[in-house]
Amino acid sequence: MRIDSVDFFYVAMPEVTLDADGSQDALVVRVTAGGHVGWGECEASPLTSIAAFVTPRSHGACLPVADSVLGERLDSPADIDRIAALVRRNSMDLLQAAHTFSGIEIALWDLLGRLREEPVWRLLGFEHSYAKTPYASALFGATPQETLEKGRELVARGFRAVKYGWAGFGEGSVAADADQLHAAREGIGSDGLLLVDAGQVWGGDVEAAEARLAALEDVGATWIEEPFEGAEYGAYAALSAAASRSGSVRVAGGEAAHSEALARTLLDYGHVGYLQVDTGRIGGIGPAHRAALYADRAGATFVNHTFTTHLALSASLQPFAGLRDHRICEYPAEPRRLAVDLTRDYLPIVDGELRAPDAPGLGVEVDLGALSVYRRSVEIRVDGELLFAGTGLKAPEGETTESSEPEAVGVRGASR
Repeated sequence: MRIDSVDFFYVAMPEVTLDADGSQDALVVRVTAGGHVGWGECEASPLTSIAAFVTPRSHGACLPVADSVLGERLDSPADIDRIAALVRRNSMDLLQAAHTFSGIEIALWDLLGRLREEPVWRLLGFEHSYAKTPYASALFGATPQETLEKGRELVARGFRAVKYGWAGFGEGSVAADADQLHAAREGIGSDGLLLVDAGQVWGGDVEAAEARLAALEDVGATWIEEPFEGAEYGAYAALSAAASRSGSVRVAGGEAAHSEALARTLLDYGHVGYLQVDTGRIGGIGPAHRAALYADRAGATFVNHTFTTHLALSASLQPFAGLRDHRICEYPAEPRRLAVDLTRDYLPIVDGELRAPDAPGLGVEVDLGALSVYRRSVEIRVDGELLFAGTGLKAPEGETTESSEPEAVGVRGASR
C-alpha cells in the first residue's frame, strides 16, 4: 500500500501562557494508507512543523518533508526506516524536519500495528511488555509550601515517584533551591522517588550546577535533569564526574536530541546516567527504540520523555516496553484540559505501575470531537498560492465520531 495522505490538526488552549507546560497546544497527525489509519503527535511548535511539511524547496537538500512521505510504500517496519532515511537525506538542511517527521513516523507505526493487530512494541521485536514505575511530572510550586502540598497531593493519587522542575528553580540562590528541594522531599515522604528537572537553566555553567549537588544529595534525589543546553556535552561530562564523586545523584538528559546520533553522543561524551528521549522529537519510535538499546549496552538507564496526551505517552513507552531493567517512566500528572480531552483512552496506573498497552498499534483512540473543539484554523500561502489549509476532510472509512468532524489541515499524496 502507499501513503495516501498526511493530515495535521493544530490544537491549542484558548490562552497559551508562559508556563513551561507543553500540554497547552499540540500537533496531532493522521496518516492514511490503503484505507488504513494511524495517529501520531509531534512535540514541537505546531505551525512551524506544519510549514516544514509543505515549504517550497530551497535547494536539493532542503525539500519539504511531504516530498519524502506522500505516495511512498508502507508494508513493513523496514519501509518506515526507508522513509525516515529519505527525509534525512532530502531535508537535511531543514532543521524542523525531524520534529515534523516524528509525529508522522509514530502514526506510521500505529497504522501498521492496527493493520497487523499487534501492539507496536511487539512489532519492534519485544516479546513482553514490562511494568514501569511512572513518575508524576510536575512543576515546582511558587513557594516551598506549595511544592510540599503538591507532593502530598500526588502521593495521595498513588504516585510513588515525583519529578519537580522549572518554575524558577536554578534562577535564584542556592539556598532558595535547597528550600524547594527539602519541601519536595517532605511532600512525597522518605520512601518516594524524587527527581529534579532544571530545564537547561544553567546553559553550560558547570559551577552553578555543582553548587546544587549537596542539596540534591541531602534530599536523596535520583537525578538532576537537563542542567545544561542539549549540546553542552563537555558540561554534561564534567557534572556527571562531579556527581559520581559526591554521591548517588546522577545526571539525566536527552530530550533535546532530535536525532538518534545526538542521543548516542550524549551517552558517549556527556556520560549521563539516564538517557531521556522524546519520540515526538528524535524522529519517532524507531530512533527512540535504537537509542534505548544503545543506552542499555552503555550501562545507562533509558527513560521516556513526554508531557502531553496519552497518545504521546503510549508512543513514548513503546521503544523500551520490553526492557525489564529500565523501569522509570514519565507520566504527565498535571496536563491542561486539551491534553486530557484529545484521547478517548487513558493508560491506567495499577498498583503504582504502568504498562504500554497490549492492543493494536498504540492502543489509544483520538477523540475527533475534541479536535474540533480545540483546532486552530491554518492557511499557508506563497505568492498567493495556497500550500496548506483547513480542508474539512471527512474521517477515513470505518472511523466515526459522535461530534462534528474536525477541520483537518493536510495534504493528499500523489501516486509515485
